[in-house]
Amino acid sequence: MTQHTVGIADLTAGAGDITLVTIGLGSCVAIALHDRATRVGALAHVLLPHHALTADTPSAGKAASTAVPAMLSRMQALGARHEIEARLVGGASMFPALLAPGAISLGARNVQAARAACAAHDIPIVGEAVGGDFGRSVSFDVSTGRVHVRSVRGDDVVL
Repeated sequence: MTQHTVGIADLTAGAGDITLVTIGLGSCVAIALHDRATRVGALAHVLLPHHALTADTPSAGKAASTAVPAMLSRMQALGARHEIEARLVGGASMFPALLAPGAISLGARNVQAARAACAAHDIPIVGEAVGGDFGRSVSFDVSTGRVHVRSVRGDDVVL
């Protein structure tokens, strides 16, 4: 099985026997999209809740609002035509003691943005491992849609 690593603020798509991996999710959110019928999937490592929060020209994977449409486009180019499902991972509040009272952490804002981007494209979210105050890594088996989540706390979850 081929493995492809997705970096921060990046995304990729693949079909069949491929595993998409991203590591070091803290406040970032991984968005995994999957078309079970065609065995096509995409993975993004989203850094910010909105592309307007960056001074440079953002890559498509930098924000959820730009990542999801780019992922869908790449998936369609690989043959995705059926109902696409989403799984979200990450969005931790890595330094909660530094937040002002009542402030929403960057991680929580990233999760909200990922949910909104999926909703804007009528993509149901079928699994989540979000929040907390610890990092995670993701391994996404595109052939099955299985998303394996490893936590720095040692807890593994399969979505």
